[in-house]
Amino acid sequence: MTALSIVIPVFNERGNIGPLVHEVVQHLRGRVPFDIVCVDDQSEDDTRDVLTALKAEVPELRVLVHHRRSGQSTAIRTGVKHALSPWIATLDGDGQNDPADIPKLLAARDEGDAQTRLYAGWRVDRKDTASKRWASRWANGIRQRLLRDDTPDTGCGIKLFERATFLDLPYFDHMHRYLPALMQRAGWKTVSVPVSHRPRGSGQSKYTNLGRALVGIKDLMGVSWLIQRSRVTAVSEIGTGRKP
Repeated sequence: MTALSIVIPVFNERGNIGPLVHEVVQHLRGRVPFDIVCVDDQSEDDTRDVLTALKAEVPELRVLVHHRRSGQSTAIRTGVKHALSPWIATLDGDGQNDPADIPKLLAARDEGDAQTRLYAGWRVDRKDTASKRWASRWANGIRQRLLRDDTPDTGCGIKLFERATFLDLPYFDHMHRYLPALMQRAGWKTVSVPVSHRPRGSGQSKYTNLGRALVGIKDLMGVSWLIQRSRVTAVSEIGTGRKP
């Protein structure tokens, strides 16, 4: 049985996905039983053909294809639903997340407590354009003031979380950017772990600063409403002290 599933949402990443998958194998094979689930969100280039060819080289690789383009959050959720393992690590398909950081997240989990269900990457030295870094700092500042999720970087694609806990969260488009707040709303702890960040190898970003900001405002209001309306309490079973 696999102990970890690596979920990678992919859209138009023909030049990045092959090296990324091989890096995952390099850093995990022999360390932990794993599978890799790549979810192609109706790529317009030959990303799907690249993934098909990779399957012959990487037996741990599974490829899922959306019948219509559905966005990154849906692609992540699709991968998690079809994952074989109780714990999930996510990576962005552009290769900017370093798979070498996955063992670091696993080590943080092994040293953490049972109430922590999300270990979120924190890009301490981002390799993006100045405008993108500025927009991210601005958005993170507003989010932290409104949601109080005590998370310096929710946009980082590399995360480690428990599969069952994730699937129990409310689902909506762009939810992957609010995982710390949603986990905390559900009564769980979250931890931010410093990770590396790399320049994009090929292709171009799928988001613009303006487009991300316009969508983010609406999502932020919705998550804030969810938190204000939530009622979460710890539960124990009488006679055992166990928390279900």
